[in-house]
Amino acid sequence: MILRRSAAPVRVPGALAVGLLVLAAPPALAHHAFAAEFDAHAPVLLRGKVTKVEWINPHTWIHMTVDASGGPPREWMVEGGTPNTLLRVGINRDTLRPGTEIVVHGYQSKDRLCTPACKANGRDVTLPNGQKLFVGSSGTGAPRDGADPSDTRR
Repeated sequence: MILRRSAAPVRVPGALAVGLLVLAAPPALAHHAFAAEFDAHAPVLLRGKVTKVEWINPHTWIHMTVDASGGPPREWMVEGGTPNTLLRVGINRDTLRPGTEIVVHGYQSKDRLCTPACKANGRDVTLPNGQKLFVGSSGTGAPRDGADPSDTRR
């Protein structure tokens, strides 16, 4: 006895179809808003020496030692934009070597715990030669402080 199979249409399982749709969708940016972590009402001015720079996505982190008036030096972690943002404004691995004296204008984190280090969102960095560069992330809801040259909300 010979059994014949009917030629049924091939069906794509539902999970595979969903997977294909997800792959075809534009990528979502995993990024937090400024207000989620930093306080627009707590500006900081930091003067100190770079101890290291982490060139990692989605943000660079500039680590620096800041002399506190009347107290021991404090470690600060300053969040900057993406590595590409810093490279576009002229900051590279040679610009912020450990020991480089910089001035950072920014905003302190909401937690203010300073454990293991104080954290801030950096808006601009002034280099030893006096050059001032924007290092923040554009479009994150940070205050209109004039630091972001692409901010058209003035």
